[in-house]
Amino acid sequence: MPKMFKKKEEEKVFKVRRGKFVSRLRGMKDILPDEYKYWNLVIKKASELSKAYGFRRIGTPVLENLELFERSSGRSSDIVTKEMFSFIDKNNDKIALRPEATPGIVRTYIEHGMFNLPQPVKLFWLGPVFRHDKPQAGRFRQFSQFDLENIGDPSPVADAELISLAYYFFRELQIDVITQINSIGCAVCRKEYLVKLENFYKERGRRVKLCHDCKKRLAKNPLRLLDCKEKPCLEMAAEAPQIVDSLCDDCRNHFIKVLEYLDELDIPYNLNPTLVRGLDYYNRTVFEIWPVEVEASADAGLDKISDQPTFAKPDAVKEGLPRQSALGGGGRYDGLVEYMGGRPTPACGFGIGIERVILKIKEKNIPLKDEEKGDIFLAQLGDQARRKIMKLFEVLRKAGYSARQAFTKDSLKSQLEMANKMGVKYTLILGQKEIMDGTILIRDMESGIQEIIDYKKILAEVEKRLGNPAK
Repeated sequence: MPKMFKKKEEEKVFKVRRGKFVSRLRGMKDILPDEYKYWNLVIKKASELSKAYGFRRIGTPVLENLELFERSSGRSSDIVTKEMFSFIDKNNDKIALRPEATPGIVRTYIEHGMFNLPQPVKLFWLGPVFRHDKPQAGRFRQFSQFDLENIGDPSPVADAELISLAYYFFRELQIDVITQINSIGCAVCRKEYLVKLENFYKERGRRVKLCHDCKKRLAKNPLRLLDCKEKPCLEMAAEAPQIVDSLCDDCRNHFIKVLEYLDELDIPYNLNPTLVRGLDYYNRTVFEIWPVEVEASADAGLDKISDQPTFAKPDAVKEGLPRQSALGGGGRYDGLVEYMGGRPTPACGFGIGIERVILKIKEKNIPLKDEEKGDIFLAQLGDQARRKIMKLFEVLRKAGYSARQAFTKDSLKSQLEMANKMGVKYTLILGQKEIMDGTILIRDMESGIQEIIDYKKILAEVEKRLGNPAK
């Protein structure tokens, strides 16, 4: 084959065509390096607080049997009917991406015999969940939650502890919040209330004003009528009978004690008669954590407890609120463990959306520690110096110093510019001359003064200037 044709053939073989760009899916979000300073802060606070109060971390699979969520969250719940990512896998099994954490945690509790452990079992969970919801500020189709679950404790102290932990979590992140709280009673006293609620909505002129979804809810689960965010439904919910008037003595006493603990701990709360949460498994105490500015816009009064809880009825409760105003929420679910095949076991828990927390931190311009900033920077000139400085970097890192480097850079000027940008106090500089002399330069980045030190005494010199990081 002539050389000219052979060259053309080679060009054809090695020619790379520019491919079509594929963007991320709607409702999904990339987390870029600059974002992780917020994530690291939030996860650190969640982990420290959970550990301090005796909650142990647990992990569950992203994929679960579809039936797990249909049974726990409720087949008529919005999560199951509208939001869940579900599919049939290659074995013809019905699978779902977890839309929430609690059902998977309860399954784990039952499947691994955790009822044999000393009760209660207090669990900390953190991970991504998935909902095919309309993307909006602070809500994505893949988002992350921080969950605490107390399984095995029936006392109102457990409810109050969870609510106070949620409040402390936000307070330590400098986010002002208030707890919206209600009691939806037990299966016995709620039955009486549901009759009153159905009769209220069936009165002339009300049913026709309900939104399409609420007309279905009236037949399947009337309690969810109070949870609708459509304006006409909100206005009717504000006038609906209050469930607190139908609580049995046990549920009323439980709720009063929860509020007494919150009063004693100075946890701010608002008694909210329309708060029911959107999942079938809740009973008794339910709560949500709202930013204070959202609470103010609701124009709701703050009613504390006397002999029994009394609720403020704001004009058009929640009118004008953002559809997704809560930063987190939870409640008691005493029947869920038994319903899912375990022993009768009381439980309560909450979940907090991490993306929404980060959004609040950004909105408030809360200053964060610069994670790129280090104690000392290591610069080099030449291949031999680079090899030696790479070993030195590891020595300093293991000694506990926050060392920084740019091994791939050749220019000393560019390395010093990086050191300045990172805000380090000192830079160690190693070149060919220093290698021959057995020395290294240490440069004070603020004054620009450089000193020659013995290479073997680097650790002692660094400790003299920066202190011992172990202390």
